[in-house]
Amino acid sequence: MSTTNTTNHIGRKISRIRELRGMKQEALAFELGVSQQAVSNMERSAEIEVSLLAQVAEALGVTPEAIENFDEEAVFNIINNTFTSHDTSTLNAINIHPTFNPLDKLIEAYEENKRLYERLLEAEKSKVEYLERLLKNK
Repeated sequence: MSTTNTTNHIGRKISRIRELRGMKQEALAFELGVSQQAVSNMERSAEIEVSLLAQVAEALGVTPEAIENFDEEAVFNIINNTFTSHDTSTLNAINIHPTFNPLDKLIEAYEENKRLYERLLEAEKSKVEYLERLLKNK
């Protein structure tokens, strides 16, 4: 039998949202203009002031209601049920076919290589001519 913990620990919710967004405590502290220890203390507290919640929500890019109603289990259920390799919607979202013709790209690369070689050849010819003129003048 499994039991779920339905506590409304705002600090823990802020911590999980921050982690899911790939943000460190230091980054959140910088956004809020406080120290990392203050963010750590805030994440350990069960409740925070409404004004601070609004600031944290803005820094995290979510609404205060999203923090208050955050359900970690629901988030992971959505992720696990949406992003699987067996789901055709995921396969359609991933563009595995190139949007260009590889043969055209090969021809373009060949032409560019040819132009660069011709420029190099011209530069070498002009260098040889310059050196020959220098030798004649001596």
